[in-house]
Amino acid sequence: MAVNTEKYLAVKAALDLQQVTLIAVSKTKPIEDIQALYALGQRHFGENYVQELVSKQEALPKDICWHFIGHLQSNKVKYIAPFVHLIHGVDSAGLLKEINKQAQKNNRIINCLLQIHIAREETKFGLDEDESTALLSEQYPHIALCGLMGMASFSDDVELVTQEFAGLKKLFDTIRNNNPGLQKTFTTLSMGMSADYDVAIAQGSNMVRIGSLLFGERNKAG
Repeated sequence: MAVNTEKYLAVKAALDLQQVTLIAVSKTKPIEDIQALYALGQRHFGENYVQELVSKQEALPKDICWHFIGHLQSNKVKYIAPFVHLIHGVDSAGLLKEINKQAQKNNRIINCLLQIHIAREETKFGLDEDESTALLSEQYPHIALCGLMGMASFSDDVELVTQEFAGLKKLFDTIRNNNPGLQKTFTTLSMGMSADYDVAIAQGSNMVRIGSLLFGERNKAG
Protein backbone atom coordinates (compact mmCIF):
# COMPACT_ATOMS: atom_id res chain seq x y z
CA MET A 1 0.00 0.00 0.00
CA ALA A 2 1.40 3.38 -1.02
CA VAL A 3 1.40 6.52 1.10
CA ASN A 4 -2.09 7.80 1.87
CA THR A 5 -1.47 11.42 0.89
CA GLU A 6 -4.94 12.68 1.79
CA LYS A 7 -4.80 11.04 5.20
CA TYR A 8 -1.36 12.46 5.86
CA LEU A 9 -2.40 16.01 4.99
CA ALA A 10 -5.52 15.77 7.15
CA VAL A 11 -3.68 14.32 10.15
CA LYS A 12 -0.78 16.78 9.82
CA ALA A 13 -3.12 19.78 9.62
CA ALA A 14 -5.03 18.65 12.72
CA LEU A 15 -1.84 18.01 14.69
CA ASP A 16 -0.34 21.35 13.68
CA LEU A 17 -3.41 23.12 15.05
CA GLN A 18 -2.89 21.31 18.35
CA GLN A 19 0.87 22.00 18.33
CA VAL A 20 1.64 18.29 18.31
CA THR A 21 4.73 16.99 16.50
CA LEU A 22 4.08 14.17 14.04
CA ILE A 23 6.66 11.42 13.77
CA ALA A 24 5.97 9.43 10.60
CA VAL A 25 6.92 5.87 11.50
CA SER A 26 8.63 4.61 8.38
CA LYS A 27 10.07 1.30 9.64
CA THR A 28 10.12 -1.38 6.91
CA LYS A 29 8.82 1.14 4.38
CA PRO A 30 10.72 1.84 1.14
CA ILE A 31 12.72 4.96 0.40
CA GLU A 32 10.07 6.04 -2.15
CA ASP A 33 7.36 6.25 0.53
CA ILE A 34 9.54 8.42 2.75
CA GLN A 35 10.37 10.65 -0.21
CA ALA A 36 6.66 11.06 -0.93
CA LEU A 37 5.99 12.44 2.56
CA TYR A 38 9.20 14.47 2.46
CA ALA A 39 7.92 16.16 -0.69
CA LEU A 40 4.81 17.19 1.27
CA GLY A 41 6.96 18.80 3.95
CA GLN A 42 7.33 16.00 6.51
CA ARG A 43 10.74 16.09 8.21
CA HIS A 44 10.38 13.87 11.29
CA PHE A 45 10.61 10.12 10.66
CA GLY A 46 10.82 7.23 13.11
CA GLU A 47 12.67 3.94 12.72
CA ASN A 48 12.93 0.83 14.91
CA TYR A 49 15.92 -0.98 13.44
CA VAL A 50 19.44 0.43 13.53
CA GLN A 51 20.71 -1.06 10.27
CA GLU A 52 17.63 0.10 8.38
CA LEU A 53 17.88 3.58 9.88
CA VAL A 54 21.54 3.92 8.91
CA SER A 55 20.89 2.90 5.30
CA LYS A 56 17.94 5.27 4.97
CA GLN A 57 19.85 8.16 6.51
CA GLU A 58 22.61 7.67 3.96
CA ALA A 59 20.16 7.63 1.04
CA LEU A 60 17.79 10.45 2.00
CA PRO A 61 18.05 14.25 2.43
CA LYS A 62 20.19 15.38 5.33
CA ASP A 63 17.61 17.77 6.79
CA ILE A 64 15.44 14.85 7.91
CA CYS A 65 15.18 14.53 11.69
CA TRP A 66 15.55 10.83 12.43
CA HIS A 67 13.92 9.45 15.56
CA PHE A 68 14.95 6.06 16.93
CA ILE A 69 11.76 4.70 18.47
CA GLY A 70 12.57 1.02 19.04
CA HIS A 71 14.38 -0.85 21.78
CA LEU A 72 18.00 0.26 21.40
CA GLN A 73 20.83 -2.10 22.29
CA SER A 74 23.90 -0.42 23.80
CA ASN A 75 26.27 -2.03 21.31
CA LYS A 76 24.42 -0.39 18.40
CA VAL A 77 24.35 3.18 19.69
CA LYS A 78 27.61 3.99 17.89
CA TYR A 79 25.99 3.52 14.47
CA ILE A 80 23.33 6.17 14.94
CA ALA A 81 25.16 8.55 17.29
CA PRO A 82 26.57 10.73 14.48
CA PHE A 83 23.16 11.83 13.23
CA VAL A 84 20.15 10.71 15.30
CA HIS A 85 17.82 13.58 16.24
CA LEU A 86 16.01 11.97 19.19
CA ILE A 87 16.21 8.59 20.92
CA HIS A 88 12.78 7.76 22.31
CA GLY A 89 13.39 4.58 24.24
CA VAL A 90 16.02 5.09 26.94
CA ASP A 91 15.16 2.45 29.51
CA SER A 92 18.33 1.88 31.55
CA ALA A 93 21.28 3.67 33.11
CA GLY A 94 23.63 1.52 31.03
CA LEU A 95 22.07 2.68 27.78
CA LEU A 96 22.18 6.30 28.88
CA LYS A 97 25.89 6.00 29.70
CA GLU A 98 26.63 4.48 26.30
CA ILE A 99 24.70 7.20 24.48
CA ASN A 100 26.66 9.81 26.44
CA LYS A 101 29.94 8.08 25.53
CA GLN A 102 29.12 7.90 21.82
CA ALA A 103 27.80 11.46 21.77
CA GLN A 104 31.09 12.66 23.23
CA LYS A 105 33.03 10.77 20.55
CA ASN A 106 30.96 12.55 17.91
CA ASN A 107 31.20 15.94 19.62
CA ARG A 108 27.41 16.06 19.94
CA ILE A 109 24.69 16.40 22.51
CA ILE A 110 22.07 13.74 21.78
CA ASN A 111 18.43 14.34 22.65
CA CYS A 112 16.78 11.51 24.60
CA LEU A 113 13.45 10.59 26.14
CA LEU A 114 13.11 8.28 29.11
CA GLN A 115 10.77 5.40 28.29
CA ILE A 116 8.28 4.71 31.06
CA HIS A 117 6.47 1.39 31.36
CA ILE A 118 2.77 2.22 31.52
CA ALA A 119 1.16 -0.77 29.76
CA ARG A 120 -0.10 -3.98 31.31
CA GLU A 121 1.86 -6.14 28.87
CA GLU A 122 5.08 -7.46 30.35
CA THR A 123 6.71 -7.38 26.93
CA LYS A 124 6.79 -3.58 26.86
CA PHE A 125 10.12 -2.03 27.86
CA GLY A 126 10.46 0.94 30.17
CA LEU A 127 11.37 2.40 33.53
CA ASP A 128 9.18 2.80 36.57
CA GLU A 129 8.81 6.11 38.41
CA ASP A 130 11.62 5.48 40.89
CA GLU A 131 14.04 4.39 38.17
CA SER A 132 13.31 7.47 36.08
CA THR A 133 13.82 9.74 39.09
CA ALA A 134 17.18 8.09 39.78
CA LEU A 135 18.34 8.58 36.19
CA LEU A 136 17.38 12.24 36.28
CA SER A 137 19.71 12.75 39.24
CA GLU A 138 22.75 11.64 37.22
CA GLN A 139 24.90 13.95 35.12
CA TYR A 140 25.40 13.21 31.43
CA PRO A 141 27.08 16.19 29.76
CA HIS A 142 26.49 14.94 26.22
CA ILE A 143 22.82 14.09 26.65
CA ALA A 144 19.78 16.39 26.69
CA LEU A 145 16.94 14.70 28.54
CA CYS A 146 13.96 16.18 26.73
CA GLY A 147 11.01 14.35 28.26
CA LEU A 148 9.20 11.04 28.52
CA MET A 149 7.85 8.40 26.17
CA GLY A 150 5.36 5.62 26.84
CA MET A 151 3.23 3.05 25.01
CA ALA A 152 -0.21 2.18 26.28
CA SER A 153 -1.65 -1.32 26.40
CA PHE A 154 -2.69 -2.77 23.05
CA SER A 155 -6.36 -2.70 23.95
CA ASP A 156 -9.77 -1.57 22.74
CA ASP A 157 -10.53 -0.47 26.31
CA VAL A 158 -10.42 3.30 25.90
CA GLU A 159 -10.77 3.86 29.63
CA LEU A 160 -7.70 1.74 30.34
CA VAL A 161 -5.63 3.47 27.67
CA THR A 162 -6.78 6.87 28.93
CA GLN A 163 -5.72 6.00 32.48
CA GLU A 164 -2.29 4.87 31.31
CA PHE A 165 -1.69 8.05 29.32
CA ALA A 166 -3.01 10.19 32.18
CA GLY A 167 -0.58 8.48 34.55
CA LEU A 168 2.35 9.27 32.28
CA LYS A 169 1.26 12.91 31.98
CA LYS A 170 1.09 13.11 35.78
CA LEU A 171 4.65 11.79 36.08
CA PHE A 172 5.82 14.20 33.38
CA ASP A 173 4.32 17.15 35.27
CA THR A 174 5.74 15.92 38.58
CA ILE A 175 9.25 15.71 37.16
CA ARG A 176 8.99 19.20 35.70
CA ASN A 177 7.62 20.66 38.94
CA ASN A 178 10.27 18.97 41.09
CA ASN A 179 13.19 19.91 38.83
CA PRO A 180 13.02 23.64 38.02
CA GLY A 181 16.31 23.41 36.14
CA LEU A 182 14.73 21.02 33.63
CA GLN A 183 11.67 23.06 32.79
CA LYS A 184 13.14 24.75 29.71
CA THR A 185 14.39 21.50 28.14
CA PHE A 186 12.16 18.75 29.57
CA THR A 187 9.23 19.58 27.31
CA THR A 188 8.40 16.50 25.20
CA LEU A 189 5.73 13.97 26.08
CA SER A 190 5.77 11.32 23.35
CA MET A 191 2.73 9.06 23.57
CA GLY A 192 0.16 7.91 21.08
CA MET A 193 0.30 5.86 17.88
CA SER A 194 -2.05 5.21 14.96
CA ALA A 195 -4.72 3.49 17.04
CA ASP A 196 -4.72 5.76 20.09
CA TYR A 197 -3.14 9.11 19.24
CA ASP A 198 -6.40 11.04 19.76
CA VAL A 199 -6.65 9.66 23.29
CA ALA A 200 -3.00 10.48 23.95
CA ILE A 201 -3.37 14.06 22.76
CA ALA A 202 -6.43 14.53 24.96
CA GLN A 203 -4.24 13.50 27.91
CA GLY A 204 -1.44 15.94 27.07
CA SER A 205 0.79 14.32 24.47
CA ASN A 206 2.71 16.76 22.27
CA MET A 207 4.43 14.17 20.06
CA VAL A 208 2.80 11.19 18.34
CA ARG A 209 4.25 8.29 16.36
CA ILE A 210 2.01 7.34 13.44
CA GLY A 211 2.81 4.71 10.85
CA SER A 212 0.01 2.55 9.50
CA LEU A 213 -2.44 5.43 9.06
CA LEU A 214 0.04 7.10 6.71
CA PHE A 215 1.86 4.20 5.08
CA GLY A 216 -0.61 1.33 5.40
CA GLU A 217 0.04 -1.77 7.46
CA ARG A 218 3.77 -2.35 7.83
CA ASN A 219 5.60 -5.18 6.16
CA LYS A 220 6.64 -8.00 8.45
CA ALA A 221 10.33 -7.86 9.29
CA GLY A 222 12.13 -11.07 8.53
